[in-house]
Amino acid sequence: MPTTISAKKRVRQNAHRRAINHWRKRRIKTQIKSFLQAIQEQDLATAEAAFRKTCGILDRIGCTSTLHRNTVARRKSRLARRLNALKQAASA
Repeated sequence: MPTTISAKKRVRQNAHRRAINHWRKRRIKTQIKSFLQAIQEQDLATAEAAFRKTCGILDRIGCTSTLHRNTVARRKSRLARRLNALKQAASA
């Protein structure tokens, strides 16, 4: 247990930051699931809309300390590959 005032404050700050980070990561995971669901259903229009929304959320969270910007770039790249594969399959 923290004894000093500053240590108690640090515990409060850590709890608050952990809650915010958890909320941000849940938003990302939920949005990615909706994108992957659209990919699995092979619905191109819904997948493109979900991809744009997912990229927006990832970009906003990439500016914070929750996720590193390279992690965000990697995730966006992997999602874009899936979207492009769906487009290729739809056009073929």
